[in-house]
Amino acid sequence: MLFSRRKLIVLPLAAGALSFAGLSTRAAAATGSGSTTPAPETTVFTSGADGYAVYRIPAVVRTARGSLVAFAEARDSSSDSARTVVVARRSSDGGRTWGDQAVVAGDGSNTHGNPSPVVDPRTGRLILLTCTNGAGVTEAEIMAGQAAAQDGRRVWVQASTDDGLTFSPPREITDATKHPDWRWYATGPGHAIALDRGPYRGRLVAPANHSTPPPAGSTDVGTEAKYYGGHCLLSDDGGTTWRIGFVDDAPDGAINANETAVAQLPDGTVYFNARNQNGTAPGVRVDARSQDGGAHLDQPYAPQVQLAGPVVEGSLLQPDGGPLLFAGPADPSARADMAVRASTDGGRTWTAVDTLTQLPAGYSDLVQTGPDEVGLLYETGTATAYDRIAFARLPLHALRP
Repeated sequence: MLFSRRKLIVLPLAAGALSFAGLSTRAAAATGSGSTTPAPETTVFTSGADGYAVYRIPAVVRTARGSLVAFAEARDSSSDSARTVVVARRSSDGGRTWGDQAVVAGDGSNTHGNPSPVVDPRTGRLILLTCTNGAGVTEAEIMAGQAAAQDGRRVWVQASTDDGLTFSPPREITDATKHPDWRWYATGPGHAIALDRGPYRGRLVAPANHSTPPPAGSTDVGTEAKYYGGHCLLSDDGGTTWRIGFVDDAPDGAINANETAVAQLPDGTVYFNARNQNGTAPGVRVDARSQDGGAHLDQPYAPQVQLAGPVVEGSLLQPDGGPLLFAGPADPSARADMAVRASTDGGRTWTAVDTLTQLPAGYSDLVQTGPDEVGLLYETGTATAYDRIAFARLPLHALRP
């Protein structure tokens, strides 16, 4: 089954006059091991609110000044090819309350999404990567090579120099970040990272994925899942220019790397963990490591069978003073049971440490909110996994295996 996902209005995000946005306490229920202690939760985006039918694809970062900026796709319908803009809300109190919503990328004429934010540690600039395609143009049409060039996937970058209050207009970087023969393309979704140790300290690393065309003479059309592949984007100048790092896209059908998360381990290794889009390899997740800042992989993606769940995006975080964390739905048969799992050996083995809910749940992004706390921005709801995007605050000490 095909996985399907998906000009600027710059509006200020309110810095003050913050109000509670659906404050609640989650009723956590573990399926298997992991904590069941309730933690505070707020609703950040609600489908049907502010003139948008659906909010999806969350991403969140903590700025150099300690603010949180939460991003999401705001769609005019539930379709992945709906007219879509990227919106943001900002919190100055660790995610307890959130400011007004503002559009930061897109003008509503096309599909503008896949937010992947990162803070440049040298300048404090908040960098935002996004992708576009023509409204109504489906992922299948793009993968089959049926979309006109202007309606295919294109890559953009923009920046905020005022702590996420306003953003520059998106600037296209497709030529530098997408091989000419690649068809589908997606940044993240979820946060990118800045390397904070080792010889590549300061480098920005953004996980991404793409699809390739069938070889000449093949009867395939390009929509087959085996044509998905993974790569990353690198910037050594604070997000001004970007280039392609590693590429892993062997079309053998075993591993079909798709939406990807990234973290830097304490020893400096860059760790990638990706959705395996209906590959024949066991499990639904794959992972890989890089010793040269994401330029190459030590070994190609390999199955990570300990992270059970449905085929869906997942998020990573290496918090200061804590274990490597992975968040994603844990129910193998449905997008439900949002759980956090932890690793103390660099992602080789994983232990369930918290189940936030047994309700429907989808995409997510993790962020460290302070020395003793992490936050999870995630899709959830009662009727569907896409009723709202919530932010849960989790004590770091409770996430140790």
